[in-house]
Amino acid sequence: MSHRYDVAVLGLGAMGSAALYQLAKRGSAVIGLDRFAPPHALGSSHGETRITRQAVGEGADYVPFVTASHRIWRELETETGETLLNACGALVMAPGHGVSSHHGKPDFVGRSISAAEGAGIVHEVLDGAAVARRFPQFLNLAGDEKAYFEPGGGYVFPERCLAAQLGRAGAAGAEIRTNCVVTGLQQDGGGVRIETADGTILADRAVVAAGAWTAPLLGSPFDRLLTVRRQLLHWYALADETAYGPHAPVFIWMYGTSDTDYLYGFPPLDGSIKVATEQYSSTTSADGVERRVDPSESDAMYRLRVADRLAGATPEVVRAAACVYTVTPDRGFIIDRHPAMDRVTVVSACSGHGFKHSAGIGEAVAAELAGTGSTVDLTSFALARFR
Repeated sequence: MSHRYDVAVLGLGAMGSAALYQLAKRGSAVIGLDRFAPPHALGSSHGETRITRQAVGEGADYVPFVTASHRIWRELETETGETLLNACGALVMAPGHGVSSHHGKPDFVGRSISAAEGAGIVHEVLDGAAVARRFPQFLNLAGDEKAYFEPGGGYVFPERCLAAQLGRAGAAGAEIRTNCVVTGLQQDGGGVRIETADGTILADRAVVAAGAWTAPLLGSPFDRLLTVRRQLLHWYALADETAYGPHAPVFIWMYGTSDTDYLYGFPPLDGSIKVATEQYSSTTSADGVERRVDPSESDAMYRLRVADRLAGATPEVVRAAACVYTVTPDRGFIIDRHPAMDRVTVVSACSGHGFKHSAGIGEAVAAELAGTGSTVDLTSFALARFR
């Protein structure tokens, strides 16, 4: 007779590895499946560093997730000896007048300030002159910028976070199968039947955290709700790091009116600076995305966004990488039961801002599935908002 699991987790990226770890930690009989061998560079959970900030302009509903994530990463650091979170500070900056937007939210800096005030998160509000004094790495400021600075923000190491959670999940008894392609799943009586290239797996419940592979696996309504976007990451050599000093923050710099008039970046690491932006004009698919970054793409990024804004940055490309965002119509998350299979919980799409929340989301989902009840209100992330 086949072994039956309490929960099967499909996809072991940011959300799946967190859910698997938290379920195993609670004593559930769990199995985690991934078509590759995470951490890997084929989805949305790679790239060396990811920004984290506790007061998120995307909405106050997200704050409990990222607050929990910081706690969990610190706990994992103690357990594993790994460095997972660098609280170097986070600067979010926008023009002081006119319209600006980020992740579909107008007045993103103002929304970040409101979230911080509502949750009691330590922060400062800076003008352009103060930014120029404290952070001389930012060039050609207009002078009237409005900025939010969060000293407890910074960045996490995504590959390390995944590896730590998968390692602890395994130590707690989780079974992990990598290079295992799920070909289908269906609710079967009082459980879920999962078909893979290697056979059938039976579980009482399933968590689908498959990122860009979610819609191809689940079909309707996800095939009309989820759009996959190719995004690029660039590392440029620094000729001089003097302007950055020992306490350079991560940054999100909105300098225009649209969601694409901005760049974000990190403190120097190993003599280079990682920067990126986002695009929402072209779509791709999980298996069809162009993973190679053409040199012309890095050249354009440097010329149009980096050269006159970041001190010391040269056009020399140390590294470039592609990743994918899986985006919903309102750029929010989906954390809800499948509308036709109530034993299947769908977690994400992250819409490009999920990693900082992932450990906390894993904890909330595990608590709900384990029957202890989530301490986070998940109403805002339900599918019903799209009907």
